[in-house]
Amino acid sequence: MVTKFRIHEAHAAREFGMACQRIIPWQGAAQEPPVGAMACFLDGGASSAPDCHDQDEVMIIMSGYGSVTLAGETDTFEPGDVVVLPRNQEHVVHNPGEDQLTWVSLYWPLHEPAAGGAA
Repeated sequence: MVTKFRIHEAHAAREFGMACQRIIPWQGAAQEPPVGAMACFLDGGASSAPDCHDQDEVMIIMSGYGSVTLAGETDTFEPGDVVVLPRNQEHVVHNPGEDQLTWVSLYWPLHEPAAGGAA
């Protein structure tokens, strides 16, 4: 059976200072998926809230132009770029333009490891 849904801001909730839509429906044998994914929508002139987590993250830029500040270093990106954010590094996404910036973030593990290394 094919599962289909549309990535759209109307399906998003406010998280991390922007609109985010969780996008992995799970029908696997395990109770939860091995990764998380969300579509992110950042308005023109806005920045995300600072975020730092014990998960690796990959951003796939879909539309708009922006930059990310990671551990004090800033780099720009454009549609088609893939941005890798290593775990435990504070990051903020910036949209200096007028148009909405959109990307899909994949992150793993699904939940941050518990203190002491247990997942």
